[in-house]
Amino acid sequence: MRKQPIFVAVDTNNIKRAKQIVNATNKYIYGVKFGLEFFCSKQGRLAIKQFQNKDVKIFLDLKLKDIPNTVYKAIRSLKDLRVDYLTIHASGGLEMMKAAKKAQSETNKKLKILAVTILTSLTNKDLKQMGSNTSVETQVQKLARTAKLAKIHGIVCSAHEIQKVRKVSKSFEIVVPGIRISNKNVADQKRIMTPKKALKLGATHLVIGRDITQGNPKNNIQKVLKALI
Repeated sequence: MRKQPIFVAVDTNNIKRAKQIVNATNKYIYGVKFGLEFFCSKQGRLAIKQFQNKDVKIFLDLKLKDIPNTVYKAIRSLKDLRVDYLTIHASGGLEMMKAAKKAQSETNKKLKILAVTILTSLTNKDLKQMGSNTSVETQVQKLARTAKLAKIHGIVCSAHEIQKVRKVSKSFEIVVPGIRISNKNVADQKRIMTPKKALKLGATHLVIGRDITQGNPKNNIQKVLKALI
């Protein structure tokens, strides 16, 4: 069976468990996403190198956001990891994203920078509480336009904004979290969608965590693959 455009979100600080998840799924998936919990664990940085020979892309989801020079230096400091994808926050602004792109071009030509727009845990109500009267969809599109100006490789957004982002750029990779096989156990995700529908709308890659990693990943990946048919 060919690999599916899925990043498995390994949200754990247990390296043994992370290896179990990757070994159970790597022949079916495009890549593995490691977030802050894993990266900040005692052996996280070293452990990431151990997954580079698993025939999967490595996605480091750090969501960097700071002044341009700090982000530039942070990305340069990651050059030894040779990861394939890295996230920054689009809300850091044009100059910050340009600095991220500059660091990427100087240190890791294969690295693709993804700009995170609005977290899938947020809604219009949340944006209003933060002082913005702009809808999530409109704000995502604005951030995507800025990312395009910075020549960022791709966008992270919920499935509900895929079409808005695609209008900004036909070449963007669109990586979509908030993917659920069903509406059960959605936890802190609010803007969710099924994998099949998200791909139909134009997602290039899906990020799937709990539906694969909770319980038996070997069985769970089969359920996800069936949901794509």
